Amino acid sequence: MAVPSPSFRYLRTVSKSDALIGCAIVALGTFEAFTVATEYGAAETPEPWWIGQAIVTGVLVWARRRAPVAVFILMILAQYVWYRQGYEFCQTWQLASLLIVFHTIGAELPLKPGLAWAVAGVLVFDSGAVDHRGLPFGEVTFLTVIFGAAYLTGLALHVHATRTLRLSAHAERLERDRERRAAEAVAEERIRIARELHDVVAHSVSMMVMQAGVLRRTGSRTGSGDAEALLGIERMGREAVEELRVMLGALRMPLDETIPQPGLDLLFGMVNALVSSGLRITLDVRGEAVRLAPGLDLSVYRITQEALTNAVKHAGESEIRVIVSYRPGSVEVEVLDEGGGGPPGLSTGNGLAGMRERAALFGGVFEAGPRPGGGFRVHASLPISLEALVNEWTR
Repeated sequence: MAVPSPSFRYLRTVSKSDALIGCAIVALGTFEAFTVATEYGAAETPEPWWIGQAIVTGVLVWARRRAPVAVFILMILAQYVWYRQGYEFCQTWQLASLLIVFHTIGAELPLKPGLAWAVAGVLVFDSGAVDHRGLPFGEVTFLTVIFGAAYLTGLALHVHATRTLRLSAHAERLERDRERRAAEAVAEERIRIARELHDVVAHSVSMMVMQAGVLRRTGSRTGSGDAEALLGIERMGREAVEELRVMLGALRMPLDETIPQPGLDLLFGMVNALVSSGLRITLDVRGEAVRLAPGLDLSVYRITQEALTNAVKHAGESEIRVIVSYRPGSVEVEVLDEGGGGPPGLSTGNGLAGMRERAALFGGVFEAGPRPGGGFRVHASLPISLEALVNEWTR
């Protein structure tokens, strides 16, 4: 995979550090203009027009990451203009700016074009093309070393940034591969569960057919044969529906809920824990409690837990009532509070949408909204009859 030319491509936007460096160049140039202008060949100190040149140079340094080649060329031209005015020496702020742009060429450009520009710049200075004079060997060596060192530091930064990008890209690929393998494992597991579902239903239905055959053969010869066969058919049918419900729940619910989960038997402990922390919560269980199927028990518990958590978060100090009602063929849960109530978007987990989906999974009805007298109400009614479950799954 091609790695994009790096080097901190925040260079497309001017950073604060670049602005500070540019301001430092302007400040240094202004200082030298007011203190040592005559040492560089000026007629007098201060030399006000040097300030303008320092400002231009500072702006170029400030924008160097956005256009490294253009700034590099303009800086060399600025030095040429400087020497054409009769000055014999390069000011400190000018030399610092040149070193910075040589560094930028190494840091911001790929190896070949960056090296080419750096070598061209060194040759321009070493040949005396900038100040129109032949340079002694010592000065040529000095310029080659300092400009070459500036470029090499930038190149080292470029290599480090490239390596960092490659490592980051490699880590991202590994993470994507891990996620893909995990998704494939999940898909395989769901396929396995679906096969188990098929096998369970096929076996149970086969047993029901056998029992029906027994019923047909016995006829009216025995008074108890029909009753026993019918009882066997009913039992096998219920087991088939129960296995179907468990398997479908495993396929449709989140992965973290495909393992044994809590039910309404833990509701008392949850309420007591909240009451012991100072909350005003009452739990009212109406009707005769019946054993619910595991998936249904889990969904009712999760709906109650979600609604109660939402009420605790938004009801303030008002009283919260939790009512669980066991009715013929259904189980109902109602959470009432007298406070402001919680808006749907602020509930925990999947919120009201998640509670509604849990109720719909078992063919139930879910309602939530403000109460006429103030507060908030969450109500869910889920069927527990065999016919309702079968109708929901075959719909």
